Amino acid sequence: MADRSLTVGVLGGTGPQGRGLGLRLASAGYRVVVGSRVPQRAADTVARLRDRYDVDVDAMSGGPNREAADSDVVIVAVPFDGVQPLIESIADRLRRKIVVSCVNRLGFDEHGPHPIPVDERSATELIAGLAPGARVVGAFHHVPAGRLADDAGAVDMDVLVTGDDADACDVVCGLADAIPGMRGVRVGPLRLSRPIEELTAVVLSVNKRYGTTAGVRLTGLPDDV
Repeated sequence: MADRSLTVGVLGGTGPQGRGLGLRLASAGYRVVVGSRVPQRAADTVARLRDRYDVDVDAMSGGPNREAADSDVVIVAVPFDGVQPLIESIADRLRRKIVVSCVNRLGFDEHGPHPIPVDERSATELIAGLAPGARVVGAFHHVPAGRLADDAGAVDMDVLVTGDDADACDVVCGLADAIPGMRGVRVGPLRLSRPIEELTAVVLSVNKRYGTTAGVRLTGLPDDV
C-alpha cells in the first residue's frame, strides 16, 4: 500500500528518467525533491514540470543531490558512469534509507544497446556495496522515460522489484502502485537485479525497432500481487 507521508528524493532528477519519475510520484501525492549536481538546473526542471503539468507547488522542489539524499526514499537515476562518484560522496546520508536503483548498466554501439559487465554484478548491487548501510532495492528499470514526462496518460506496465529487505520492497511496490497503470511485482533477492537490468537492452531495442515506448507486463499473476 502506498504511504504518501514519505518524501522521495531523486538523484539525477533532471534527466529523462529522473524527472519523469519525480513528476509521476508528485502527481500521485508524494513530496518529491529533484536533485542535481547543479542546483539551479534542478530548480529549473521543477519549474518547467509545474508549468507543463500543473503540479502542486508544494509537491516538488529542486536542489543539490545531497539535499535529495535526505529524503525517506532515495531514487538513483543517474547514468551508470556517474553512480560510483555520486554514491561515494553521499554514502553517509544513505544509512538506513530505502535507496532505489533504476540504473541500467548498458552501453551503446552501432548494433544498439548492450549490457556492460560490472564485476559479475548489477548496478543495483554496486550501489549496495558502495552504501552498505542503505536498504537497496532495484526497480523501474524497464519504464521508458518517454512514458513518464512526455506522456501524461496511465503507464500500463509492471515494475519488477528486487531486494533483500522485504519491508523496503513493500514500500517501493507502493510507489509503483501509486502511479496510475503501474503495478509493483516482487521478483526476489537483489542478486536477480543483473538479468533485469540486462533485459532493459531488449526493451530498448524493441522500442527502437517499432518506434514505441513499450514496457514489461507479466501475465497470469493473482489480482492481489
